[in-house]
Amino acid sequence: MELDFIGIDPETGKDGSPTVWVDHERGEIVIQGWSGSEELMATISGTSWAADHTPGIPEGETVNRIPARMVPILREACNVAERAGL
Repeated sequence: MELDFIGIDPETGKDGSPTVWVDHERGEIVIQGWSGSEELMATISGTSWAADHTPGIPEGETVNRIPARMVPILREACNVAERAGL
């Protein structure tokens, strides 16, 4: 699998920073971020977002947090994926 590096959180240095890639082969945007705290996970698990969404985090999924300052990087990842027809 080869990932297309899009960007890294500009305020956290080069090690262990929130990062965004595009996986062209799988048609996915890959996000590295900070793990969700127990409080966040409990809040999400106890929240019903919509009538057609079961509350909670399914097995095999997780929640990551990234800073809002990375919105331009996420936009670029979306643009790259869209241009590639993913």
